[in-house]
Amino acid sequence: MSTNQVRMSTTNRVVQLVASGDLRLSANQTCWPAQAAMEEALAAVLKSEGVRIERAHPFKKPEGHGFIASQREGIQVFRKIEPTEPLIVAEAVWQYSHHVLAGLTTHKGPILTVANWSGQWPGLVGMLNLNGSLTKAGVKYSTLWSVDFKDEFFITKLREWLKTGTITHDSSHVHSFESVKLPPQTLRTGEQLALQLQHDKAIMGVFDEGCMGMYNAIVPDHALHACGVFKERLSQSALYHETKQTSDKEADDVYDWLVKKGFTFHIGKKAATELTREQVRTQCKMYIAALRIADDFGCDCIGIQYQQGLKDLLPASDLVEGLLNNSDRPPVRVRNASRVLYKSEPLVHFNEVDECAGLDGLITQRVHRALDQPVENTLHDVRWGEDYNGQFVWVFLISGAAPPAHFVGGYKGTEGFRQPPMYFPNGGSTVRGVSKPGEIIWSRIFVENEQLHMDIGRGTVVELPKAETERRWNLTTPQWPIMHAVLHGVSRDQMMARHKANHIQVAYAGNAHTADECMFTKAAFAHSLGIKVSFCGVSGKK
Repeated sequence: MSTNQVRMSTTNRVVQLVASGDLRLSANQTCWPAQAAMEEALAAVLKSEGVRIERAHPFKKPEGHGFIASQREGIQVFRKIEPTEPLIVAEAVWQYSHHVLAGLTTHKGPILTVANWSGQWPGLVGMLNLNGSLTKAGVKYSTLWSVDFKDEFFITKLREWLKTGTITHDSSHVHSFESVKLPPQTLRTGEQLALQLQHDKAIMGVFDEGCMGMYNAIVPDHALHACGVFKERLSQSALYHETKQTSDKEADDVYDWLVKKGFTFHIGKKAATELTREQVRTQCKMYIAALRIADDFGCDCIGIQYQQGLKDLLPASDLVEGLLNNSDRPPVRVRNASRVLYKSEPLVHFNEVDECAGLDGLITQRVHRALDQPVENTLHDVRWGEDYNGQFVWVFLISGAAPPAHFVGGYKGTEGFRQPPMYFPNGGSTVRGVSKPGEIIWSRIFVENEQLHMDIGRGTVVELPKAETERRWNLTTPQWPIMHAVLHGVSRDQMMARHKANHIQVAYAGNAHTADECMFTKAAFAHSLGIKVSFCGVSGKK
């Protein structure tokens, strides 16, 4: 992306390759075959261009994989790489960006991040997180993706990188806030909501900062403070303790409430591979504990890291997260039972302590409440997608956080399956459902040049045949909630080139007109907070 990067030598046609992996050995071992197949295909196409790949770190036979599996290992690998050489970061899996971030910050040669177009583990999500982290860190890079690394788009753009050290993608779908004419009422409402937040202020509860190497998901305090939002740094050990103090009776009341609402838990007996009643009971205790701690500190939103630390102590936090983001959820009282906590409203939860999503969720809830639109919102992974009947339909998928209000049938369309053992040794129920058809607003807050940015646009959730939904689930993670999304005015490749995160925030509105109103009001709100807003795929230029 930068013309001042060192270009590839015409005499030494060699490209260094690194692959960042998971911190969890089980994930690295299970996912390695997909990574090896991707690297083989990538090496073949580069060879046809007269370029040889040189892997900068070996396959580790004792561990059974060839990933960089820690920040320390990444630093050691980069010590041996000539800093001016062209470098590819190849990803077919979810990866921890901080494993390679330190080395990439001082690499002076052209950097290309590449992912396979597959929803399996998934490399697309890992690469988007790395891209967002590099953007925040101010590291120049180019990015590409492909199903088989033979398509014209990929080959053309790869040749551009090999020749110039940079790739230029189509960004014609992006329009600045100032270039789009907003209805006066949405401007006024957005400005009023911003003034209210900055005056009254809000607290973001963070249960241990920095999850899975997601450097891009940590918002600098000064940027949050300018918005009127301040972090309450909480410890997951406190959440663990409070969970253990919660009674079986209280937890069983939550469980019974959910079952009466129609939530179907697929209960088995083998805890190592099946969802058990005790796993769900512990999750119900965590749900109660999270609300009580949030109330103790007066939090307006919270994020639970879970993936490290708690994963070895408790079942997954995903059931907790999905319930918290729903207006209609099991009531929880303070410890002396004198009042109900956050009654009849969501306590905004941001999965994997993605603070960008937390700020977005807080803004979204306030906009939708002011406009009398559904306040439930969630993040999803930008997981994958394919054409269906002539239009590109994204698969948005996240392990938790999705509220039952988003699903076809609400609670009656919500199922709980055991989390995959590879990532979740203590199991726990997911919150699985198919997102209902309707109009949505999508957005993403990210950090670039020490400033908060927001990309925002419109989309439609479409209904696909059951067989197609099942096919897509089986190509991704069938235990998790799914959203079939069509983004307005944004192509697949435009989205991939522009998006600066693995996550995307989504919320419903009643119809297309109210969705536009919500989008414009939210953009005005963010702009008034000092966030640099860009509309994606939105017409209406001045």
